[in-house]
Amino acid sequence: MTLFRLGYVAMSVHVQNASPSQTMTYSRFQKLQDREAAIAKLERISKSNINNTLRLLKHNKALDIEFFRLSSKLVPLATHEDLKDWDYIHALKNELRELGSYAKSENMRIDFHPDHFVVINSPKEDKFKASINVLKYHYKLLHSMGIDPTHRCVLHLGGSYDDKAKSLERFIENWGSVPRGIQKMIMIENDDTIYTMDDCLYVCEKLGIPFIFDLHHHMANHEDSNWLKNWDRVLNTWEHSPLPVKMHISSPKSEAEFKSHADYIDPEMFLNFVKSVNQSTDQIDCMIEAKKKDDALFILRKTLGEQSNIEFNTEATFQLKD
Repeated sequence: MTLFRLGYVAMSVHVQNASPSQTMTYSRFQKLQDREAAIAKLERISKSNINNTLRLLKHNKALDIEFFRLSSKLVPLATHEDLKDWDYIHALKNELRELGSYAKSENMRIDFHPDHFVVINSPKEDKFKASINVLKYHYKLLHSMGIDPTHRCVLHLGGSYDDKAKSLERFIENWGSVPRGIQKMIMIENDDTIYTMDDCLYVCEKLGIPFIFDLHHHMANHEDSNWLKNWDRVLNTWEHSPLPVKMHISSPKSEAEFKSHADYIDPEMFLNFVKSVNQSTDQIDCMIEAKKKDDALFILRKTLGEQSNIEFNTEATFQLKD
């Protein structure tokens, strides 16, 4: 039987005053005339974000949640052009080490999903370089946490730039210019507008990248609505990964706003997925992308727990009964 593990994204609606994404704009940074004091403030904000993340992991541990997406905004302005001289890794090394040590000690799977502006297939060299710079930031954070960066960072294939086929091939061409360590960090996810499951599998199979199947995105953007016929191909992309297969689950907000994420997960939609892939692999980690964050996980768990054919091993892992 397949073990299904539930996780959620970045923030909690139950843990108060624990934002991991407190920030400081560059305009605000510039207004602080003492640069050393301004950097010290950035470091205080960053330490608060990391400490709040540790609080969230402890909250998760108390509830048997071992799968969590970290905020990419842990360190404000870390990749800004005018702050290249700031050694934020050295300044935050103790906090990052503590965060990573806790995650490892509790066998938690943690990862990142950088913003949409990180695009490897950009035709503009400066945008490509900026994207690599952001990915290096994520790599350095994971490395400083003591977490193996392999398959810890989710990306979309990027833009279409008025020629989807050409832009798809450009991703493959540009991949050769991505540093090897960052290549190992990447997973690819289908998006809701441009690149379908088929597009992503083409790239993932060609380059040896694990594919993250997003069911909601597939419903919004597909060439063939029958995703299950490609499920074996999805599993094969994870064959050499040290981590279990990962997928994303969210639900449409409404018919009118189909691509937007709802507050909670449609349990019937999720159960259909679970039944379809059960026994196909040992474990599938299901990342809940819902507006209500951990509350969406709790409500889904409660609903699933009422099903006679579902058995929970912990509060956030379950299997279908025979």
